[in-house]
Amino acid sequence: MIDIASLKALAAVESHGSVVAASDVMGFSPSAVSQQIKKLERETGIVVLERNGRGVLLTERGLALAAYGRRILAELEELQSTLLENPTQPTGVLKLVAFSTACRGLVGPALGKLSGTAPGLDISVLAEDPREAVARVANGEADLGIVHNWNSVPLVIPEHMSLEWLCEDVADLLVHRDHPLAGKPTVEPIDLVDEQWVSTPAGAICNEALLRIFADLGRVPAIKVYDPDFATHIALVEQAVVVALVPRLGRPALPEDVVAVPVVNPTQVRQVGLVHRRTMTASPGIRHAAAVLREVATVS
Repeated sequence: MIDIASLKALAAVESHGSVVAASDVMGFSPSAVSQQIKKLERETGIVVLERNGRGVLLTERGLALAAYGRRILAELEELQSTLLENPTQPTGVLKLVAFSTACRGLVGPALGKLSGTAPGLDISVLAEDPREAVARVANGEADLGIVHNWNSVPLVIPEHMSLEWLCEDVADLLVHRDHPLAGKPTVEPIDLVDEQWVSTPAGAICNEALLRIFADLGRVPAIKVYDPDFATHIALVEQAVVVALVPRLGRPALPEDVVAVPVVNPTQVRQVGLVHRRTMTASPGIRHAAAVLREVATVS
């Protein structure tokens, strides 16, 4: 009889590329994961891993076993989330991963509602960029993800995941009130080419969205400061040292010296969505949390 825990270990090694990486995801020591792999090899009588320099690779039969294992684990997850749960009483642990402004603008209000409507549902939250959120949900590290998709930077969602759009989030140009653009009703990309910017770190989706604004103009924005926190962006604009592109979702009240100016042609907008594995579609916890997030999103 093949042990389910051993299949999980093999699938994790395949997904993350090494025993060490798999152990980090599973919350076990590398030694414990290695023991599960060795147990699987004893149970099946086949070698599933082979040395490759300092790392390991799955053998051809190991890859086949991992593929079968993923299907079995998906069916078990679907069984657990449907027949074995009470649809009227969401309970258990739910791991949610969301980008930071969604944590403030959507997750915070939703947690307040969920504490009253589903007290048996234990929700933990991790802030991550959407690409990392998708990866965590895809490989089972998280159950539910809140992601965003800029109109200029598509987000790829794997086929075994479900995506539901919740709302649209518009981003404005933030400038100091003494800035020449502060009095304009709207601005276009051509108005912004000579500005000094603060941006999220290179490679982050919001940074890519900022770069795309200038792509048709053949220019690159002059980014003076890189910082992941939009609150820092607002503080720097208040000091009149940079301008910023900051979404409205989860944005605090702006200081008196900071002015928001809409950007047009094109409008800078991102869609905010909810992702989960399709095997969890019927989960009472997922369904209830999604319904509450949907409700919060309509008034955000």
